[in-house]
Amino acid sequence: LWGQFISETRTSYQLYSADVDWEEVGRGRTRLRRFLRSVWAVFMAMLMKLSPSRRVLLLAAIVLLLVNVKIGQGPSAIGFDTRVVGVVILFVLLALELADRVTMKRDLEIAREIQEWLVPSQSPNIPGVDIAFATRPQNTIAGDYYDAFPRPQSSHDSGARPLMIAVADVAGKSVPAALLMATFQASLRALAATPAALNEVVRGLDRYCRAHSLEGRRFTTAFLAEIDASTRELLYVNAGHNDPILRRASGAIERLGIGGPPFGLPLLTDQEASYPTGHVQLQPGDLLVIFTDGVIEAVNDAGGEYGETRLISCIQNAPPEAASETLQRILADVNSFVGSARPHNNITCLVPRVAA
Repeated sequence: LWGQFISETRTSYQLYSADVDWEEVGRGRTRLRRFLRSVWAVFMAMLMKLSPSRRVLLLAAIVLLLVNVKIGQGPSAIGFDTRVVGVVILFVLLALELADRVTMKRDLEIAREIQEWLVPSQSPNIPGVDIAFATRPQNTIAGDYYDAFPRPQSSHDSGARPLMIAVADVAGKSVPAALLMATFQASLRALAATPAALNEVVRGLDRYCRAHSLEGRRFTTAFLAEIDASTRELLYVNAGHNDPILRRASGAIERLGIGGPPFGLPLLTDQEASYPTGHVQLQPGDLLVIFTDGVIEAVNDAGGEYGETRLISCIQNAPPEAASETLQRILADVNSFVGSARPHNNITCLVPRVAA
């Protein structure tokens, strides 16, 4: 509990101190004056987060807590402790802020339910491929997206319905990123329903993201792939995403980095961005780990990052097991490293394993 309190206090301080001009606070002053100015600047940052009426109530409560009014003079004077009124006002302010938080939390819970409808709750039943996935948002909702579904029509010569897998990460967090994630999901599903090849689907997503990226401020990194279960052929495009880790049955590690820039970045020329397609021949027992940057950038109380080295070590040490067990092994390792620190980013991981 104490560790969580310290972590939450640190996070709250970072929120308020971000509005402070620290260069101005520390300019040409003694250490004591800098300290007092720092306290005052953080207090004003907190005060400005309140509505005007609540600012007045808070200031009035502070004044009442610092003074003690007496009515009358001499021995018959009636003491009236204004600190009680100050405490009551602070309690009312707490109740008002809590009511706002509960209302917002309820709306976010509804948004999370809608977001959960957009991603699969169960892995598709694909012969020869075992898939597991999980996500943990930093807040109630997030901009991470994962999906795994068979395409209705084939773009392969074999005629089989390929399995489409996708992991994407919209720049930013919370509501804005979640809204763009929803539009990305709808675009991918619509494009994947056509017989277009994977590279055509990718170019269509890039065009859509550039049209809705707010001049590049809301770009999207993504890893898209198709797996032909009959031939175990994997075609993929990495659009500025963290390179997935492919652990061969022999223990060798490969990274899947062929592709292009993130979706939605402004183009310097009139030509579309180039997204070459990577090709991998999967073998029985191969394990693929696709993850967002929240996994490797998970931070513990000491400020250290989990990092790709730990992730690769965890994957290499995983025994032959179901994809869900490997996924839980990875998440447990991340949680053990992070400890009680509050999450700094969304965590999403999708793990396909080829049946031995």
